[in-house]
Amino acid sequence: MDTLMNIMQTITNMGASAVLPLVIFVLGLVFRMKPGPAIKAGITVGIGFIGLSLVVGLLSSTLDPAITYYGEMGSGFTIMDIGWSAVGAASWMAPFAGLAVPIGIVLNLALVRMKLTKTLNVDIWNYMHFLVPGALVYFLFNNFFLGLAVTVLLSVAALFIGDLIAPKWQEYYGLEETTCTTIIHTGWTLPFAWLINKIIDFIPGLNKLDVSLDKLQARLGVFGEPAIIGVLVGLILGLLTSQPVEGLVAMAMGVAAVMVLLPKMVSVLMEGLSPIGIKAKEYMVKQMGDDAELNIGMDCALALGDPATVTATVISIPLTMLAALVLPGIQLFPIGILTSIIYMTTMTAMASKGNILRTIISTTVFSIVVMYLAAYVAPGATQFLQGAGVELNGLGSDFVLTGPWEIIAYWISTII
Repeated sequence: MDTLMNIMQTITNMGASAVLPLVIFVLGLVFRMKPGPAIKAGITVGIGFIGLSLVVGLLSSTLDPAITYYGEMGSGFTIMDIGWSAVGAASWMAPFAGLAVPIGIVLNLALVRMKLTKTLNVDIWNYMHFLVPGALVYFLFNNFFLGLAVTVLLSVAALFIGDLIAPKWQEYYGLEETTCTTIIHTGWTLPFAWLINKIIDFIPGLNKLDVSLDKLQARLGVFGEPAIIGVLVGLILGLLTSQPVEGLVAMAMGVAAVMVLLPKMVSVLMEGLSPIGIKAKEYMVKQMGDDAELNIGMDCALALGDPATVTATVISIPLTMLAALVLPGIQLFPIGILTSIIYMTTMTAMASKGNILRTIISTTVFSIVVMYLAAYVAPGATQFLQGAGVELNGLGSDFVLTGPWEIIAYWISTII
């Protein structure tokens, strides 16, 4: 078990840009691609993810002065928001972590073979989203098999959710033969955003407003271009946070660059995925007949090429920080949560069909709910994190610990 655990940790510690090329290469061989094209596809996917990471990092550094501005107002909060990366790393300390991944992969292949799911999850790096709830359950109840069962069940649930959302995902983002398997977002952010949109449908006036980037571009011409919108949004955010002139320019150009570069990085990634999708389709048809379908399950980062996600992210971040400062009972200042907002918007934008106003509303409301839930689950989250070796002075929590499955598990632990 220790050997398997060490192998899995070594692989996942390499990050998505290293893991995905290996996975894509192996899949290419499985689907009867020649080694050369399979290697090229894997490398291209890796380059795409590196590009995505660099551009998301650019957005983070661009917004950092604004986050610091609001963060200085956020003293006095009693719970530390430690961020998804630390929580994800801690989840691999669960003793069943190395076993959960191969079990999940084998089950996925079996379910595809039996035509019970159309989703083939290649997002091995993001198994942390299954492991976090499992690890929380393990450290709360000190039960190896219960923690393993939760992890494996969520890995399977992600496949069926992937099947369910694939038509809307492909229609809105234009990402043919793919779906999303990042369950914290597909199974939590997305249903919440759909609910908010249903509520908006009953609000007179608001339900008639359709503020999409496509319509803005049609009406405003050059001023509706993503780059120009990025400059304007960056300038407004810089002015709101009292940035100096050089800070204003850097923020405006940084946001504009992200708006333009993200779609290009996604196109590089899709250039690598497309040959795999074609070969997978051919292989499945040969094995299972003409009605066979297969969607490649990927990280929600694949959807970051949509300009609405960046626009909504930049506006939702200061609104979320403002909410933390003015709303009663919030004990956690959302520093870590802010890094998750760009991924939240991939779901809120899809649920809102690109309506920027609705996307901002659902993202901000969701972030507020997450701050309250992160505080609620904090005692259990801290028990898990400390058990996994994370040193904390006081309570700690984060967005990835607020899924319905974690909240239910923690609630059960408080009543037994």
